Amino acid sequence: MAGNGTVLVIDDEPVLQDVLGSLLKGDGFEYLQATTAADGQQVLREEEVDVVLLDLMLPDRSGLELLPDIKEFDPHLPVVVITAYSSVESAIEAMRLGAFHYVPKPFKNEEVLHLVRRAAERRALLVENLELRSRLEGMGEIVGTSRRIEEIFELMRRAAPARSTILIAGESGTGKELVARAIHRLSPRGDGPFVPVHTSAIPADLLESTLFGHVKGAFTGAINARKGLIEAAHNGTLFLDEVGTISLDTQTKLLRVIQEREIRRVGSVDAKAVDTRLVAATNTDLWQEVQQGNFREDLYYRLNVITIEMPPLRDRSDDVPLLATHFLRIYSEENQREVEGFSSAAMDALTEYHWPGNVRELENAVERAVVLCRHDTIELDELPQAVRGDVPGVQAVTEFPAEGVDFRESVADHQERLIREALKRSDGVQRRAAGLLNLSPTTLNEMIHRLGIEPNHED
Repeated sequence: MAGNGTVLVIDDEPVLQDVLGSLLKGDGFEYLQATTAADGQQVLREEEVDVVLLDLMLPDRSGLELLPDIKEFDPHLPVVVITAYSSVESAIEAMRLGAFHYVPKPFKNEEVLHLVRRAAERRALLVENLELRSRLEGMGEIVGTSRRIEEIFELMRRAAPARSTILIAGESGTGKELVARAIHRLSPRGDGPFVPVHTSAIPADLLESTLFGHVKGAFTGAINARKGLIEAAHNGTLFLDEVGTISLDTQTKLLRVIQEREIRRVGSVDAKAVDTRLVAATNTDLWQEVQQGNFREDLYYRLNVITIEMPPLRDRSDDVPLLATHFLRIYSEENQREVEGFSSAAMDALTEYHWPGNVRELENAVERAVVLCRHDTIELDELPQAVRGDVPGVQAVTEFPAEGVDFRESVADHQERLIREALKRSDGVQRRAAGLLNLSPTTLNEMIHRLGIEPNHED
Protein backbone atom coordinates (compact mmCIF):
# COMPACT_ATOMS: atom_id res chain seq x y z
CA MET A 1 0.00 0.00 0.00
CA ALA A 2 1.48 3.29 -1.13
CA GLY A 3 1.26 5.94 1.63
CA ASN A 4 -2.15 5.69 3.24
CA GLY A 5 -3.50 3.73 0.25
CA THR A 6 -4.75 4.25 -3.29
CA VAL A 7 -8.19 5.74 -3.95
CA LEU A 8 -9.99 5.52 -7.29
CA VAL A 9 -12.58 8.26 -7.89
CA ILE A 10 -15.17 7.37 -10.55
CA ASP A 11 -17.04 10.61 -11.34
CA ASP A 12 -17.58 12.63 -14.52
CA GLU A 13 -17.54 16.10 -12.88
CA PRO A 14 -14.11 17.72 -13.50
CA VAL A 15 -14.50 20.19 -10.60
CA LEU A 16 -15.32 17.42 -8.14
CA GLN A 17 -12.39 15.34 -9.41
CA ASP A 18 -10.06 18.28 -8.83
CA VAL A 19 -11.40 18.87 -5.30
CA LEU A 20 -11.21 15.20 -4.31
CA GLY A 21 -7.79 14.78 -5.91
CA SER A 22 -6.29 17.67 -3.93
CA LEU A 23 -8.02 16.53 -0.75
CA LEU A 24 -6.86 12.92 -0.97
CA LYS A 25 -3.29 13.69 -2.01
CA GLY A 26 -3.05 16.19 0.83
CA ASP A 27 -3.95 13.39 3.28
CA GLY A 28 -1.29 11.03 2.00
CA PHE A 29 -3.37 8.96 -0.45
CA GLU A 30 -2.49 8.02 -4.00
CA TYR A 31 -5.18 9.30 -6.34
CA LEU A 32 -6.57 7.68 -9.50
CA GLN A 33 -9.50 8.94 -11.55
CA ALA A 34 -12.04 7.67 -14.07
CA THR A 35 -14.96 9.52 -15.65
CA THR A 36 -17.02 6.55 -16.83
CA ALA A 37 -17.97 3.10 -15.53
CA ALA A 38 -15.96 1.46 -18.31
CA ASP A 39 -12.86 3.52 -17.50
CA GLY A 40 -13.26 2.69 -13.81
CA GLN A 41 -13.35 -1.04 -14.53
CA GLN A 42 -10.25 -0.70 -16.70
CA VAL A 43 -8.35 1.04 -13.88
CA LEU A 44 -9.36 -1.67 -11.43
CA ARG A 45 -7.95 -4.33 -13.76
CA GLU A 46 -4.64 -2.50 -14.17
CA GLU A 47 -3.97 -0.89 -10.78
CA GLU A 48 -3.91 -1.88 -7.10
CA VAL A 49 -6.79 0.03 -5.53
CA ASP A 50 -7.68 0.18 -1.83
CA VAL A 51 -10.83 2.35 -1.86
CA VAL A 52 -13.30 3.39 -4.56
CA LEU A 53 -15.28 6.65 -4.46
CA LEU A 54 -18.20 6.02 -6.83
CA ASP A 55 -20.70 8.54 -8.16
CA LEU A 56 -24.14 7.01 -8.71
CA MET A 57 -24.77 9.15 -11.81
CA LEU A 58 -22.32 8.23 -14.60
CA PRO A 59 -22.68 8.98 -18.35
CA ASP A 60 -22.51 5.37 -19.57
CA ARG A 61 -23.95 3.43 -16.66
CA SER A 62 -25.42 3.99 -13.23
CA GLY A 63 -23.31 3.46 -10.15
CA LEU A 64 -25.90 0.99 -8.84
CA GLU A 65 -25.29 -1.16 -11.94
CA LEU A 66 -21.50 -0.87 -11.65
CA LEU A 67 -21.29 -1.64 -7.93
CA PRO A 68 -22.13 -5.40 -8.17
CA ASP A 69 -19.45 -5.77 -10.86
CA ILE A 70 -16.87 -4.11 -8.60
CA LYS A 71 -17.80 -6.38 -5.67
CA GLU A 72 -17.63 -9.44 -7.92
CA PHE A 73 -14.17 -8.37 -9.13
CA ASP A 74 -12.95 -7.82 -5.56
CA PRO A 75 -15.42 -8.67 -2.76
CA HIS A 76 -13.18 -7.04 -0.16
CA LEU A 77 -12.74 -3.68 -1.95
CA PRO A 78 -14.60 -0.95 0.02
CA VAL A 79 -16.76 1.35 -2.10
CA VAL A 80 -17.98 4.73 -0.83
CA VAL A 81 -20.82 6.03 -3.02
CA ILE A 82 -21.35 9.74 -3.77
CA THR A 83 -24.92 10.92 -4.23
CA ALA A 84 -27.10 14.02 -4.22
CA TYR A 85 -29.32 14.64 -1.23
CA SER A 86 -32.34 13.85 -3.40
CA SER A 87 -30.98 10.34 -4.06
CA VAL A 88 -30.24 9.15 -0.53
CA GLU A 89 -32.60 6.22 -1.11
CA SER A 90 -30.34 5.07 -3.93
CA ALA A 91 -27.33 5.31 -1.63
CA ILE A 92 -29.05 3.10 0.91
CA GLU A 93 -29.77 0.61 -1.87
CA ALA A 94 -26.08 0.77 -2.76
CA MET A 95 -25.16 -0.17 0.80
CA ARG A 96 -27.51 -3.12 0.55
CA LEU A 97 -25.54 -4.17 -2.53
CA GLY A 98 -22.27 -4.07 -0.61
CA ALA A 99 -21.14 -0.42 -0.50
CA PHE A 100 -19.04 0.52 2.53
CA HIS A 101 -20.88 3.83 3.10
CA TYR A 102 -22.18 6.88 1.27
CA VAL A 103 -21.56 10.64 1.28
CA PRO A 104 -24.15 13.13 0.01
CA LYS A 105 -23.38 16.16 -2.16
CA PRO A 106 -22.44 18.80 -1.25
CA PHE A 107 -20.09 17.16 1.21
CA LYS A 108 -17.73 18.39 3.89
CA ASN A 109 -14.07 17.66 3.19
CA GLU A 110 -13.43 16.18 6.62
CA GLU A 111 -16.47 13.91 6.25
CA VAL A 112 -15.10 12.44 3.02
CA LEU A 113 -11.61 12.00 4.46
CA HIS A 114 -12.99 10.29 7.57
CA LEU A 115 -14.91 7.75 5.47
CA VAL A 116 -11.96 7.12 3.15
CA ARG A 117 -9.57 6.60 6.09
CA ARG A 118 -11.98 4.13 7.70
CA ALA A 119 -12.42 2.29 4.42
CA ALA A 120 -8.65 2.15 3.81
CA GLU A 121 -8.02 0.80 7.31
CA ARG A 122 -10.73 -1.82 6.78
CA ARG A 123 -9.10 -2.80 3.49
CA ALA A 124 -5.67 -3.11 5.08
CA LEU A 125 -7.03 -5.33 7.86
CA LEU A 126 -8.88 -7.57 5.44
CA VAL A 127 -5.86 -7.98 3.17
CA GLU A 128 -3.63 -8.79 6.14
CA ASN A 129 -6.09 -11.33 7.50
CA LEU A 130 -6.50 -12.99 4.11
CA GLU A 131 -2.73 -13.31 3.78
CA LEU A 132 -2.43 -14.76 7.25
CA ARG A 133 -5.25 -17.20 6.67
CA SER A 134 -3.70 -18.44 3.44
CA ARG A 135 -0.51 -19.21 5.36
CA LEU A 136 -2.51 -21.30 7.83
CA GLU A 137 -3.76 -23.73 5.19
CA GLY A 138 -2.34 -27.19 5.58
CA MET A 139 -0.78 -26.53 8.99
CA GLY A 140 -3.48 -28.19 11.01
CA GLU A 141 -3.71 -26.94 14.57
CA ILE A 142 -0.02 -26.03 14.93
CA VAL A 143 0.27 -22.48 13.75
CA GLY A 144 3.47 -20.60 13.03
CA THR A 145 6.02 -19.66 10.41
CA SER A 146 8.93 -18.58 12.62
CA ARG A 147 12.30 -20.29 12.26
CA ARG A 148 11.83 -22.17 15.56
CA ILE A 149 8.46 -23.55 14.49
CA GLU A 150 9.71 -24.47 11.03
CA GLU A 151 12.50 -26.47 12.69
CA ILE A 152 9.93 -28.28 14.83
CA PHE A 153 7.83 -29.07 11.75
CA GLU A 154 10.88 -30.62 10.10
CA LEU A 155 11.75 -32.66 13.20
CA MET A 156 8.15 -33.89 13.47
CA ARG A 157 8.14 -34.91 9.82
CA ARG A 158 11.34 -36.93 10.24
CA ALA A 159 10.41 -38.49 13.59
CA ALA A 160 6.78 -39.39 12.87
CA PRO A 161 7.37 -42.57 10.77
CA ALA A 162 9.57 -44.20 13.44
CA ARG A 163 8.48 -46.24 16.48
CA SER A 164 10.88 -44.43 18.81
CA THR A 165 9.60 -42.70 21.93
CA ILE A 166 9.47 -38.92 21.83
CA LEU A 167 9.84 -36.41 24.67
CA ILE A 168 8.24 -32.99 24.16
CA ALA A 169 9.59 -30.38 26.57
CA GLY A 170 8.31 -26.87 27.13
CA GLU A 171 6.44 -24.49 29.38
CA SER A 172 2.75 -24.97 30.06
CA GLY A 173 0.59 -23.68 27.23
CA THR A 174 3.17 -24.03 24.42
CA GLY A 175 1.15 -26.66 22.52
CA LYS A 176 2.85 -29.92 23.48
CA GLU A 177 -0.29 -32.01 23.05
CA LEU A 178 -0.93 -30.48 19.61
CA VAL A 179 2.55 -31.60 18.56
CA ALA A 180 1.89 -35.08 19.89
CA ARG A 181 -1.39 -35.31 17.96
CA ALA A 182 0.30 -34.07 14.79
CA ILE A 183 3.07 -36.69 15.12
CA HIS A 184 0.41 -39.35 15.54
CA ARG A 185 -1.48 -38.18 12.42
CA LEU A 186 1.75 -38.11 10.38
CA SER A 187 2.80 -41.59 11.49
CA PRO A 188 1.77 -45.00 10.06
CA ARG A 189 -0.40 -45.24 13.21
CA GLY A 190 -2.50 -42.27 12.14
CA ASP A 191 -5.63 -44.41 11.69
CA GLY A 192 -5.19 -45.94 15.12
CA PRO A 193 -6.20 -44.48 18.51
CA PHE A 194 -4.58 -41.43 20.07
CA VAL A 195 -4.96 -41.69 23.85
CA PRO A 196 -3.98 -38.64 25.94
CA VAL A 197 -3.28 -39.08 29.65
CA HIS A 198 -2.90 -36.02 31.85
CA THR A 199 -1.09 -37.76 34.68
CA SER A 200 -1.22 -34.87 37.16
CA ALA A 201 -5.03 -34.93 37.03
CA ILE A 202 -5.23 -38.59 38.10
CA PRO A 203 -4.79 -39.48 41.81
CA ALA A 204 -1.50 -41.30 42.37
CA ASP A 205 -3.25 -44.38 43.79
CA LEU A 206 -5.40 -44.71 40.68
CA LEU A 207 -2.81 -43.94 38.01
CA GLU A 208 -1.37 -47.47 37.81
CA SER A 209 -4.74 -49.16 37.23
CA THR A 210 -5.71 -46.36 34.83
CA LEU A 211 -2.62 -47.00 32.72
CA PHE A 212 -2.29 -50.79 33.00
CA GLY A 213 -5.85 -51.89 33.73
CA HIS A 214 -6.87 -54.40 36.37
CA VAL A 215 -8.49 -57.78 36.79
CA LYS A 216 -11.69 -58.43 38.71
CA GLY A 217 -11.07 -58.33 42.47
CA ALA A 218 -7.61 -56.79 42.17
CA PHE A 219 -8.55 -54.23 44.82
CA THR A 220 -11.59 -53.00 46.70
CA GLY A 221 -14.07 -51.71 44.16
CA ALA A 222 -12.64 -53.67 41.23
CA ILE A 223 -15.91 -55.50 40.57
CA ASN A 224 -15.08 -55.96 36.87
CA ALA A 225 -11.92 -56.41 34.82
CA ARG A 226 -10.94 -53.24 32.98
CA LYS A 227 -8.55 -52.50 30.12
CA GLY A 228 -5.96 -49.81 30.82
CA LEU A 229 -5.13 -46.82 28.62
CA ILE A 230 -1.86 -48.31 27.38
CA GLU A 231 -3.82 -51.26 26.05
CA ALA A 232 -6.49 -48.94 24.66
CA ALA A 233 -3.75 -47.24 22.61
CA HIS A 234 -2.72 -50.53 20.94
CA ASN A 235 -1.67 -49.85 17.31
CA GLY A 236 -1.80 -46.16 18.12
CA THR A 237 -0.14 -43.54 20.31
CA LEU A 238 -0.20 -42.98 24.07
CA PHE A 239 0.46 -39.39 25.09
CA LEU A 240 1.67 -39.00 28.68
CA ASP A 241 1.47 -35.37 29.70
CA GLU A 242 3.49 -34.16 32.72
CA VAL A 243 5.32 -37.46 32.85
CA GLY A 244 7.56 -36.10 35.62
CA THR A 245 4.71 -36.38 38.14
CA ILE A 246 4.50 -40.20 37.88
CA SER A 247 5.58 -42.12 41.00
CA LEU A 248 8.82 -44.11 40.98
CA ASP A 249 6.91 -47.39 41.31
CA THR A 250 4.75 -46.65 38.27
CA GLN A 251 7.85 -45.44 36.41
CA THR A 252 9.35 -48.91 36.86
CA LYS A 253 6.32 -50.57 35.29
CA LEU A 254 6.28 -48.01 32.47
CA LEU A 255 9.92 -48.79 31.69
CA ARG A 256 8.97 -52.46 31.25
CA VAL A 257 6.28 -51.51 28.76
CA ILE A 258 8.84 -49.63 26.66
CA GLN A 259 11.50 -52.36 26.87
CA GLU A 260 9.35 -55.50 26.63
CA ARG A 261 6.31 -54.11 24.76
CA GLU A 262 3.99 -55.88 27.15
CA ILE A 263 1.82 -55.04 30.15
CA ARG A 264 0.49 -56.78 33.24
CA ARG A 265 -2.86 -55.67 34.54
CA VAL A 266 -3.02 -54.92 38.25
CA GLY A 267 -3.72 -58.19 40.06
CA SER A 268 -2.64 -60.40 37.14
CA VAL A 269 0.54 -62.44 36.55
CA ASP A 270 -0.11 -62.80 32.84
CA ALA A 271 1.69 -60.52 30.39
CA LYS A 272 -0.10 -59.13 27.37
CA ALA A 273 1.73 -57.86 24.29
CA VAL A 274 0.98 -54.30 23.21
CA ASP A 275 2.11 -52.28 20.22
CA THR A 276 1.79 -48.74 21.55
CA ARG A 277 3.99 -45.81 20.70
CA LEU A 278 4.77 -43.57 23.66
CA VAL A 279 5.01 -39.79 23.38
CA ALA A 280 5.67 -38.02 26.68
CA ALA A 281 5.64 -34.36 27.64
CA THR A 282 7.07 -32.36 30.51
CA ASN A 283 7.09 -28.76 31.67
CA THR A 284 9.93 -29.43 34.14
CA ASP A 285 13.62 -30.25 33.75
CA LEU A 286 13.50 -34.06 33.82
CA TRP A 287 17.29 -34.38 34.09
CA GLN A 288 17.17 -32.23 37.22
CA GLU A 289 14.46 -34.54 38.55
CA VAL A 290 16.79 -37.47 37.86
CA GLN A 291 19.61 -35.74 39.78
CA GLN A 292 17.27 -35.22 42.73
CA GLY A 293 16.18 -38.86 42.74
CA ASN A 294 12.59 -38.14 41.66
CA PHE A 295 12.82 -39.74 38.23
CA ARG A 296 14.46 -42.96 37.04
CA GLU A 297 17.57 -42.35 34.97
CA ASP A 298 16.98 -45.41 32.77
CA LEU A 299 13.42 -44.30 32.03
CA TYR A 300 14.68 -40.81 31.24
CA TYR A 301 17.00 -42.16 28.55
CA ARG A 302 14.24 -44.39 27.18
CA LEU A 303 11.90 -41.43 26.84
CA ASN A 304 14.54 -39.04 25.57
CA VAL A 305 15.32 -40.83 22.30
CA ILE A 306 13.97 -37.86 20.31
CA THR A 307 13.42 -34.55 22.09
CA ILE A 308 11.31 -31.69 20.76
CA GLU A 309 11.82 -28.39 22.60
CA MET A 310 8.74 -26.17 22.35
CA PRO A 311 9.73 -22.51 22.51
CA PRO A 312 7.72 -20.10 24.68
CA LEU A 313 5.57 -17.66 22.73
CA ARG A 314 7.75 -14.72 23.85
CA ASP A 315 10.59 -16.25 21.82
CA ARG A 316 8.54 -16.42 18.62
CA SER A 317 6.57 -13.18 18.66
CA ASP A 318 6.54 -13.20 14.83
CA ASP A 319 3.93 -15.96 15.10
CA VAL A 320 1.54 -13.94 17.29
CA PRO A 321 -0.41 -12.29 14.41
CA LEU A 322 -0.82 -15.67 12.72
CA LEU A 323 -1.98 -17.34 15.93
CA ALA A 324 -4.30 -14.47 16.83
CA THR A 325 -5.93 -14.60 13.40
CA HIS A 326 -6.28 -18.37 13.70
CA PHE A 327 -8.08 -18.10 17.06
CA LEU A 328 -10.15 -15.16 15.81
CA ARG A 329 -11.53 -17.30 13.02
CA ILE A 330 -12.29 -20.20 15.37
CA TYR A 331 -14.11 -18.18 18.03
CA SER A 332 -15.91 -15.91 15.58
CA GLU A 333 -17.45 -19.00 14.01
CA GLU A 334 -18.09 -20.63 17.37
CA ASN A 335 -19.86 -17.56 18.75
CA GLN A 336 -21.53 -16.65 15.44
CA ARG A 337 -19.81 -13.25 15.40
CA GLU A 338 -18.64 -11.40 12.28
CA VAL A 339 -15.34 -10.13 13.66
CA GLU A 340 -12.99 -9.34 10.78
CA GLY A 341 -9.70 -8.54 12.50
CA PHE A 342 -7.74 -6.45 14.98
CA SER A 343 -7.07 -2.74 15.04
CA SER A 344 -3.43 -1.80 14.60
CA ALA A 345 -3.19 -0.79 18.27
CA ALA A 346 -4.70 -4.10 19.40
CA MET A 347 -2.37 -6.15 17.20
CA ASP A 348 0.63 -4.13 18.44
CA ALA A 349 -0.37 -4.91 22.01
CA LEU A 350 -0.72 -8.62 21.27
CA THR A 351 2.68 -8.69 19.60
CA GLU A 352 4.48 -6.73 22.32
CA TYR A 353 3.03 -8.65 25.30
CA HIS A 354 5.34 -11.26 26.88
CA TRP A 355 2.69 -14.06 27.19
CA PRO A 356 3.68 -15.91 30.38
CA GLY A 357 0.84 -18.36 29.71
CA ASN A 358 2.06 -18.90 26.13
CA VAL A 359 -0.28 -19.93 23.30
CA ARG A 360 -3.02 -20.98 25.71
CA GLU A 361 -3.11 -17.48 27.22
CA LEU A 362 -3.23 -15.92 23.75
CA GLU A 363 -6.11 -18.18 22.78
CA ASN A 364 -8.05 -17.20 25.91
CA ALA A 365 -7.37 -13.50 25.27
CA VAL A 366 -8.67 -13.70 21.70
CA GLU A 367 -11.75 -15.67 22.73
CA ARG A 368 -12.54 -13.03 25.35
CA ALA A 369 -12.03 -10.22 22.84
CA VAL A 370 -14.31 -11.86 20.27
CA VAL A 371 -17.10 -12.19 22.84
CA LEU A 372 -16.69 -8.58 24.04
CA CYS A 373 -16.11 -7.04 20.58
CA ARG A 374 -18.56 -4.19 19.99
CA HIS A 375 -18.13 -3.85 16.22
CA ASP A 376 -16.35 -5.85 13.53
CA THR A 377 -12.80 -5.07 14.64
CA ILE A 378 -11.20 -5.91 18.00
CA GLU A 379 -9.97 -2.72 19.65
CA LEU A 380 -7.27 -2.25 22.27
CA ASP A 381 -9.71 -1.76 25.17
CA GLU A 382 -11.32 -5.15 24.41
CA LEU A 383 -8.13 -7.01 25.25
CA PRO A 384 -7.34 -8.15 28.82
CA GLN A 385 -5.76 -5.53 31.08
CA ALA A 386 -2.54 -7.54 31.35
CA VAL A 387 -2.12 -7.40 27.58
CA ARG A 388 -2.94 -3.70 27.36
CA GLY A 389 -0.45 -2.99 30.11
CA ASP A 390 2.52 -3.69 27.88
CA VAL A 391 1.56 -1.00 25.35
CA PRO A 392 3.75 2.14 25.47
CA GLY A 393 2.03 4.86 27.47
CA VAL A 394 -0.27 2.45 29.34
CA GLN A 395 1.97 0.53 31.69
CA ALA A 396 2.52 1.70 35.21
CA VAL A 397 5.84 2.90 36.54
CA THR A 398 7.51 -0.24 37.89
CA GLU A 399 10.99 1.12 38.66
CA PHE A 400 11.89 4.29 40.54
CA PRO A 401 15.56 5.00 41.23
CA ALA A 402 16.47 5.50 44.88
CA GLU A 403 18.23 8.75 43.99
CA GLY A 404 15.11 10.11 42.33
CA VAL A 405 14.57 11.41 38.78
CA ASP A 406 14.63 14.64 36.84
CA PHE A 407 10.88 15.10 36.47
CA ARG A 408 10.92 17.49 33.52
CA GLU A 409 13.47 15.41 31.62
CA SER A 410 11.55 12.18 32.27
CA VAL A 411 8.27 13.73 31.12
CA ALA A 412 9.92 15.04 27.95
CA ASP A 413 11.43 11.61 27.25
CA HIS A 414 8.07 9.95 27.72
CA GLN A 415 6.36 12.49 25.46
CA GLU A 416 8.96 11.88 22.76
CA ARG A 417 8.49 8.10 22.94
CA LEU A 418 4.71 8.43 22.67
CA ILE A 419 4.92 10.82 19.73
CA ARG A 420 7.45 8.65 17.89
CA GLU A 421 5.25 5.60 18.43
CA ALA A 422 2.15 7.45 17.20
CA LEU A 423 4.02 8.69 14.11
CA LYS A 424 5.23 5.16 13.45
CA ARG A 425 1.72 3.71 13.68
CA SER A 426 0.32 6.43 11.42
CA ASP A 427 3.08 6.09 8.80
CA GLY A 428 4.34 9.60 9.59
CA VAL A 429 1.01 11.33 8.89
CA GLN A 430 0.83 13.95 11.65
CA ARG A 431 -2.92 14.44 11.44
CA ARG A 432 -3.52 10.74 12.10
CA ALA A 433 -0.85 10.67 14.83
CA ALA A 434 -2.59 13.59 16.52
CA GLY A 435 -5.81 11.58 16.54
CA LEU A 436 -4.05 8.65 18.20
CA LEU A 437 -2.70 10.98 20.90
CA ASN A 438 -5.98 12.92 21.30
CA LEU A 439 -4.15 16.15 20.42
CA SER A 440 -4.89 18.83 17.89
CA PRO A 441 -2.62 18.76 14.82
CA THR A 442 -1.32 22.21 15.76
CA THR A 443 -0.39 21.13 19.29
CA LEU A 444 1.33 18.00 18.01
CA ASN A 445 3.29 20.00 15.43
CA GLU A 446 4.48 22.40 18.15
CA MET A 447 5.58 19.49 20.36
CA ILE A 448 7.43 17.85 17.47
CA HIS A 449 9.43 21.01 16.87
CA ARG A 450 10.01 21.64 20.58
CA LEU A 451 11.32 18.08 21.16
CA GLY A 452 13.41 18.08 17.98
CA ILE A 453 11.66 15.06 16.47
CA GLU A 454 12.31 14.43 12.81
CA PRO A 455 9.12 12.83 11.38
CA ASN A 456 9.30 10.57 8.37
CA HIS A 457 7.19 13.01 6.41
CA GLU A 458 4.86 15.90 7.05
CA ASP A 459 1.26 16.18 5.92
